[in-house]
Amino acid sequence: MRNCPFYGTGTALVTPFRADGSVDFTALAKLIDFQIDGGVEFLVACGSTGESATMTEEEDRSVISFTLERVRKSGKPVKVVAGTGSNNTREAVRYTKLAQDMGVDGGLVVTPYYNKPTAAGLMAHYGAICDAAPDFPVILYNVPGRTGSNVPAETQLAIAEAYPNIVAAKEASGNLDQMMEIIANAPEGFVVLSGDDSLTLPLVAAGGKGVISVFSNYAPRGFSDLVRAALAGDFEKARQMQYRFLELMKLNFIESNPMPVKAALAMMGIIEEHLHLPLVPMKPENREKLRSALVKAGLLA
Repeated sequence: MRNCPFYGTGTALVTPFRADGSVDFTALAKLIDFQIDGGVEFLVACGSTGESATMTEEEDRSVISFTLERVRKSGKPVKVVAGTGSNNTREAVRYTKLAQDMGVDGGLVVTPYYNKPTAAGLMAHYGAICDAAPDFPVILYNVPGRTGSNVPAETQLAIAEAYPNIVAAKEASGNLDQMMEIIANAPEGFVVLSGDDSLTLPLVAAGGKGVISVFSNYAPRGFSDLVRAALAGDFEKARQMQYRFLELMKLNFIESNPMPVKAALAMMGIIEEHLHLPLVPMKPENREKLRSALVKAGLLA
């Protein structure tokens, strides 16, 4: 295996909740349909933006299963990826196998957080996952801001070389030099996807193949059009859209993700603004900045 099946725009879906903290499947259906109608190429369920860290395994399974069924019902060629990472290798193996058995198209596996493994430990971690699910596409997710440690290009490339079903890296290090080093030396069929919305355009210009996006939760049409334009080499169009949306891309992280994106979706009437503790609603002053930017970008009346 190699030939990465994930390209373009993948939305890192929020998980809508009710006031009692349970999953709001009516709102989730509305959000998934909004994404499909907006033209995104794939959906990521139960990742960081989906608040999987505060969800039970049963909730994770139900959200992934529901997303998969909703996409299939649409008849559109949208792929579904499940977040299956853990800092416990045994659990990451089990979650990844479970996702494969559920029929999703791939797993997003974050590098282990908190315990900060060495390069050898990372190789063994991903090796155990890939050995357990050898025919299942895996995206390596490097996000130092959440895990506490960066995975350098050399280590990512070594893991990709060793395990052909690792088809991509979601790179959220913010380090374009590192991303370009991976692209320049990647094994055939291995791609780099942006983990930062605002860096997607420069990364595509450098050879990246898309993004796993927070922003596309509430702007699926606009952002997927931007990414497609960049991938097609129409950088003038992509630049115009980049600067239309740049303020919003940055405001999505004015407070901890997914607090701002859930606030935006609630303003647009797609979900209700409920989070699992320890996340809480945005500060009023930041909420007003977000609302003003949504209006300015033409996403909210």
